[in-house]
Amino acid sequence: MPSPAPGVWRKPLAREEAERGHATSLVKYDPGASFKGHNHPLGEEILVLEGTFSDETGDFNAGTYFRNPKGFIHSLFSKDGCVILVKLHQIDPNDTQRKAIETDKASWEEHENGSRRLHLHSFNLENVLLFSAPLGVEVPRHTHDNGEEVFVISGCYRDENGQFPAGSWQRLPPGSEHAPVFEEDSLLWIKHGHLVV
Repeated sequence: MPSPAPGVWRKPLAREEAERGHATSLVKYDPGASFKGHNHPLGEEILVLEGTFSDETGDFNAGTYFRNPKGFIHSLFSKDGCVILVKLHQIDPNDTQRKAIETDKASWEEHENGSRRLHLHSFNLENVLLFSAPLGVEVPRHTHDNGEEVFVISGCYRDENGQFPAGSWQRLPPGSEHAPVFEEDSLLWIKHGHLVV
């Protein structure tokens, strides 16, 4: 669906209300599109999925994860176009750290089953990470006491809720459990501990 800025498109995944409150979306910038300067009262969290996303602080290529805390103001643009995963108005007001991580240059934690993880951020109960798993990995059943969100960047996994190929977003409420099985080499963005009831 179109955004207020020409050439900027949104696919809402979760939304409190139009242009207000918390929102989780996929956002696509056409080449040359821009979004004028604006404030984020409760911050924003972004993962660049395709292309290069830019603001006054720099250019962020695919794979870059960044967080802008409460009150951060910037103007956005993309010279050649991009696609980003965006979470708005969901950062704890006491979490004031701004960060930008080029995940392709970071050090990943290796596991015996061939999976890898990259810690991106934590604050109180919230934890954000990238998880890479090869075909055939089975994750033991586990419970998410305070919920989890998963976005499939590439690959595919399945669990009791269905099959989730690239581009899928899954939100698991507090107290839910699952046992993912990876049907392809996969890369996931995972956020857990933040859906406190």
